[in-house]
Amino acid sequence: MEIHQLRYFCAVADTGSFSRGAEQSHVSQPSLSQQIRKLEDELGARLFDRLGRSVRLTELGKTFLPRARTVLREVEAARGDVAELKDSVGGSLRLGVIPTVAPYLLPAQLIAFARKFPQAHLSVVEEITPVLLERLRAGNIDIAILALPIRGHEFETAPFLTERLFAAIPKHHRLAKRSSLFLKDLRSEPFLLLRDGHCFRDTAVAACDRARLNPQVVFESGQFSSLLSMVGARMGVSIVPEMAIEQSAPCRFIRLADDQAFRTIGTVYLRGRSLSRLHSSFLSLLRSSFASRTA
Repeated sequence: MEIHQLRYFCAVADTGSFSRGAEQSHVSQPSLSQQIRKLEDELGARLFDRLGRSVRLTELGKTFLPRARTVLREVEAARGDVAELKDSVGGSLRLGVIPTVAPYLLPAQLIAFARKFPQAHLSVVEEITPVLLERLRAGNIDIAILALPIRGHEFETAPFLTERLFAAIPKHHRLAKRSSLFLKDLRSEPFLLLRDGHCFRDTAVAACDRARLNPQVVFESGQFSSLLSMVGARMGVSIVPEMAIEQSAPCRFIRLADDQAFRTIGTVYLRGRSLSRLHSSFLSLLRSSFASRTA
């Protein structure tokens, strides 16, 4: 049973004529008649009595007519719902973000998004990269904000921000007045780094490897704020991304003299999944917010 067959049936019932029903449905009369016959064959019953130039509903046709009209109304309602959702920016967005980005980047972005799209519902989960990728695979979140690149051909990625890496050292350190420094300059210093599992830990270790430096790690944490407090207490030095720089922190931030000392932040979602207008609007907001920022 096809939707257009129901439309043709209702048109003939409303006009009392195959020819007028075909005209109303914008099809030829032979095509309409053929589809009505197919519908009757499928139902195993005649829906119309053919009376010369006019037609009349059979008793079975009279019973079937309100059912057919109900189906057509539901189809139109469903089409309207899809069109409304497609053209609106309502709905929900489930966002995942890594801990080394969430407190620095998200607050301003979420405020801007809420003001622009007040009808949208946004939920956020903060987790390390492996957990967020698993949640993307499982369909538990729609989009993740991560450090790129990531492993996995099943994901679509789009960078929107690249930032430099900085050394965080005590304010009265012998190198505190430098405008930049090499990590090898900190070879004798104890290091304070993020714990394993945080992608920035790998970024910091990779920078040390390029400098042929094996850092002596004396403190590990899951938050940059804890690392910076310990640096201010002269417990050692650390490596942080530009967004984690705090002017009020009890330490100095000095740019690393390493052309590869940067990290790229981007959005990730499952390849092949359809993005709603809300999802696309959020991605556009991120891109436009950081379009003018460079490494």
